[in-house]
Amino acid sequence: MLHEQVFDHLPKIASVVISTAMIAGISATSIAHADVEVVADRAKVFRLEEPAKTIILGNPSIADITIHDPVTIVITGKSYGTTNLVVLNDASEPVVEELITVTADMDGYVAVQRNNSRFTYSCNPDCQEVLRLGDSKKMVADVAASIRLRNELARNGTVANNSQ
Repeated sequence: MLHEQVFDHLPKIASVVISTAMIAGISATSIAHADVEVVADRAKVFRLEEPAKTIILGNPSIADITIHDPVTIVITGKSYGTTNLVVLNDASEPVVEELITVTADMDGYVAVQRNNSRFTYSCNPDCQEVLRLGDSKKMVADVAASIRLRNELARNGTVANNSQ
């Protein structure tokens, strides 16, 4: 019987909620809501429906934002986790409120767990060590040193695979 009373009053409740929202200046379609998933170390283009005046990122250690133009931003995943993005228009009204979740892409990767240490390899088709968040600190340091050496050799005009 109670549910019948509630259903009988739904049209009136809905009209009160809509009227209240209209008085407050809130529109159900004025703010875009959707979760955005970005892979760590990759960028994703995000288009806005109206020009952005201000862009607010909750935690810049999780993702980075680059403004291409007033309606195009690029979101780059930096570390795993979830943060939020708020975009304000010229009138300082929110036009976008998004959750940004940064994940790991494990396609083509193999993670090996040895005791408390994890080691990640890219296997396409041969396996090579790669830098991944959460890997063994020693492995990360060794791979980073190899990358620095290779980059230094390239800057100096020496080919890393050719010993002359």
